[in-house]
Amino acid sequence: MTRIFIIAGEASGDALGFRLMHALRAQNPDVAFFGIGGARMAEAGLTSLFPMQELALMGLAEILPKVLHLKKRLAQTIEAIHTRKPDIVLTIDSPGFTLRVLKAIGSSGPKRVHYVAPQVWAWRQERVKHFPGLWDELLCLLPFEPEFFAPHGLHPVFTGHPVLESGADKGDAARFRAAHSLTSDAVPLVLMPGSRVTETKRLLPIFKQTLALLQPQVPALAPIVAAASGIAELVVAHTADWPVKPIIVRDISARYDAFAAAKAALTKSGTSTLELAMAGVPMAVTYRVNPISAAIGRRLIKVPHVAMINLLAGRALVPELLQEECRADRLAQTVLGLLQTPAQRAAQRIGFTEALASLKAPEGSPSEAAAKAILRLT
Repeated sequence: MTRIFIIAGEASGDALGFRLMHALRAQNPDVAFFGIGGARMAEAGLTSLFPMQELALMGLAEILPKVLHLKKRLAQTIEAIHTRKPDIVLTIDSPGFTLRVLKAIGSSGPKRVHYVAPQVWAWRQERVKHFPGLWDELLCLLPFEPEFFAPHGLHPVFTGHPVLESGADKGDAARFRAAHSLTSDAVPLVLMPGSRVTETKRLLPIFKQTLALLQPQVPALAPIVAAASGIAELVVAHTADWPVKPIIVRDISARYDAFAAAKAALTKSGTSTLELAMAGVPMAVTYRVNPISAAIGRRLIKVPHVAMINLLAGRALVPELLQEECRADRLAQTVLGLLQTPAQRAAQRIGFTEALASLKAPEGSPSEAAAKAILRLT
């Protein structure tokens, strides 16, 4: 039996872990998993060591109050690995936590694989010098990453991006409209505030103000909030007094149906931009962090865009409204332009197709390619 200790720290990693667990079992039915994950990985049979949401923090100001608790969880994870004695430790993204785990267990124990390369090519590039020796293999989702990591002896392998397997482009618009009694003139607008508690609490009030500005100009507006696993009740509580009652979708299939029905989307940066692009949903990207985190980030970021779809396109394919620009009047103006200008929506969709083509795996599906690379180490 091949024993794999698998760790994911946030919703996007949970989805990646879910697909990867299935791909690993398909190639080696005699594999056992234990570790840390969320609801999706639980569906695949994982019993999490502790709730994954405890690791879903971002930004210095958000992490500092939780440092002692995170240290406790780190020690608990390392102890579990030493006790379980897996053949492979597979960490997925969340480098603030997972790379500390890899460093602590060292090279004398199980093989170590890190899935989703740390985005040091975007900021703090000097950190790459700390990575040699942390893993036996680095699985890269983005086509330009191996060229960055290879000169540092970090064993990068491009496996393609699993968003291509997500089914984000397979939603059923008619089913969604029927399920929520949307009339033919309804204008569905998807709102994606993120999967972390801190980012969700920060963005939802701004989305509320944005809707208040949009609704008089788009009377048939039908807002849809995609609530990530683990924070659905938070979303319900924070949208109870919105000026336009939103439809709240909680599961993946309903989310993708909402994508199919949507005329546009307003989303935080991250993997959500790729999912929306897969579904052909024109979008604007927004984000706001604590001012201290923002000030630090501005000094360190080395890339011209924040949205992943823009990085792949090599241009500002979709609008980015970040930090000071993340305000209701600017968001409303931008979204209104998308809703009322077919040419804008069409131009984005053409760009989506071109950008997503670069994410295809060298062979098979991305999860199959990743599973094959992992099992080569056994």
